[in-house]
Amino acid sequence: MFDIGILNILFDVKFLAAAVAGVVAFATIITLGLPMMDRSTLNKRLKAVSERREELRARHHAALQKRASLRTEPVGFMKQTLERLKLSNMLESPDTRDKLAQAGYRGQAPMIAFLFFRFAAPFIVFALALLYIFVLTNFNLPGLTKLMISIGAGLIGYYLPDLFISNLISRRRESIMRGFPDALDLMLICVESGMSIEATFNRVASEIGVQSPELAEELGLTTAELSYLPDRSQAFENLASRCGHAGVKAVATALNQAEYYGTPLGQALRVTAQENREARMAEAERKAASLPAKLTVPMILFFLPVLFVVIMGPAIMRVMHTLHH
Repeated sequence: MFDIGILNILFDVKFLAAAVAGVVAFATIITLGLPMMDRSTLNKRLKAVSERREELRARHHAALQKRASLRTEPVGFMKQTLERLKLSNMLESPDTRDKLAQAGYRGQAPMIAFLFFRFAAPFIVFALALLYIFVLTNFNLPGLTKLMISIGAGLIGYYLPDLFISNLISRRRESIMRGFPDALDLMLICVESGMSIEATFNRVASEIGVQSPELAEELGLTTAELSYLPDRSQAFENLASRCGHAGVKAVATALNQAEYYGTPLGQALRVTAQENREARMAEAERKAASLPAKLTVPMILFFLPVLFVVIMGPAIMRVMHTLHH
């Protein structure tokens, strides 16, 4: 009887109609609701990507401002001093702008700051030397000798800004060449995939920034120059001039030839990438080969005396003990 009641309910027309209506309603809700849920998820993902992009852009901009702190400093007083004393032509050398560009400083503000410190550094070092020799210490030297030493220190102070810029150039060049072979490999992949040279530089600059921010900055600047300079070869020449390395100059020459003669960029980048990788390996081998010569003096000063004490110490102690007895 119970089974017959269930069958009657299952085959009841009203029950079947209600069941079909419920299934249709559920399917309608799922059909309309799922796209809305997917759209909400897609909007969230797009929003997250946009926020991340803005965060990376702000971080990159802050890093550029930090590296270019010299160009953002106020130079009003420095400029007025140089103009009042008419020292710009006297203190500026022919390669000053190129050196500042290789150190990562571009524009008129870094030039003014560099020339001002080149003018002020000798007086500052001279005053510090006078303070140290005449006040803080008691050297048994004649006054004229102390004065001559202070003047010599002031003359050395004239070269301190150049030494600072040279150290910046060396560190920046090492950072660029550390990531340049990998950047060439990325350029090769982008070019062979059909990207233009501007898009390639822009893409590689965004990818190589973690390994070498300096190289990313130079590639980004080259991308901007390619877009507004009338002669595209000038942008590649500027890149080689700012980096100041033979490997970058070879790549710039290859890119210029490819632009002028219409030769494939992929082959030129493949050859230059291999050459730069071999040059980096040769530099590492050169440093490894020079290590024994560099360790000679530390070994003589620090290792050998300790070794002699360890070897001859017990024998000397035994001889002294024998002489006493």
